[in-house]
Amino acid sequence: MAAERPLAERAARRAAFFDIDRTLLASNSAASFARYMREVGIARRRDLVVAGWYLGLYRMGLLEPSQALVRSADVLRGKPEEWLVEHCARWYERDVRRDLRGGARAHIEHHRRAGHLVVLLSSSTCYLGNLLGDELDIEHRLVNRLVLDDHGRFTGAFVQPLCYGHGKRWHATRFAEEHGVDLAESFFYTDSVTDLGMLELVGHPRVVAPDPRLAREARRRGWPIVDLDDQRATPDVGITRAGATRGRGR
Repeated sequence: MAAERPLAERAARRAAFFDIDRTLLASNSAASFARYMREVGIARRRDLVVAGWYLGLYRMGLLEPSQALVRSADVLRGKPEEWLVEHCARWYERDVRRDLRGGARAHIEHHRRAGHLVVLLSSSTCYLGNLLGDELDIEHRLVNRLVLDDHGRFTGAFVQPLCYGHGKRWHATRFAEEHGVDLAESFFYTDSVTDLGMLELVGHPRVVAPDPRLAREARRRGWPIVDLDDQRATPDVGITRAGATRGRGR
């Protein structure tokens, strides 16, 4: 008989996926970066208004994400990647770090101590995902990436499939296959009803500061609503008892 795998190895087959905007962060990063661009004078007001409009429709699920993101990315068309990396670093230090929810680190560490793979799963770009991932020591980052031309300049397009809506399910499923993760025993934290499909995919959905539609859905299905702002909050025992909430509200 083959030897049983060590406990830590078995636990690593579970993952904890975390959204970024209004989940780990209390703010919307797209709106925050738009303000930064306006305040430091690196974008025209007209470009920001147009980008903000499309991103708003996108976040509310009223416009196809590919249309919204491509149009908003036009602000970056022709700019070198180094330009965005530099400004994102300044923006992160100035505006983003302070918006990290007070209890986020404790939840992440609790999952890590339980042997779970911790993963960022967000429609934000890699330029925020990398900074936040480094800050929180999260190696796995499933985020959106922009296409560069042969000269390292943005084309205004995104790498497909987008990490949004059903695209998040695609990225999470592919990650699970590559890392031997059992999604039925895994966790996903988010604030948005646009992530409903991903919440249904995992065995342990977790709702954070939900929008009104997701709040109604969470109440209907009995999904836990987690307070990531409370540094003293103890993560629910379901994290160390995988399977305890599996299938709830299905």
